Amino acid sequence: MGMFSESVDVVCSAAGQPESLIWAGASYTVCAEPVRWYERRQWWAEDSRAPLGSGQGVVDHEIWRVQVLPARMASRPAAPVEPAGAEPLTLDLTRQIRSNRWRLLRIHDALRHRTA
Repeated sequence: MGMFSESVDVVCSAAGQPESLIWAGASYTVCAEPVRWYERRQWWAEDSRAPLGSGQGVVDHEIWRVQVLPARMASRPAAPVEPAGAEPLTLDLTRQIRSNRWRLLRIHDALRHRTA
């Protein structure tokens, strides 16, 4: 699992769930129900003080775990035997509430070596 912070462009449904994203110039489609939770952030180390009247996004990070496929593969009809590399990639994304910017935090799937 890799952990870092890199900007991504995310398109959400009307309900606010990620549906697709663009990362490193490539388009991906969310292929499974995304999961959302919140993680506590070290706001006291990042901000000298919280703006008066602010709440959501100051104490917690909104995290989404998504499974994605390259957009070109997600649009194809399901084949009886998936081509190599067709396994979904699991990513953790965070949305900065105040700016509505998205960042990639973690990549969970490493390249898997298949044996014949």
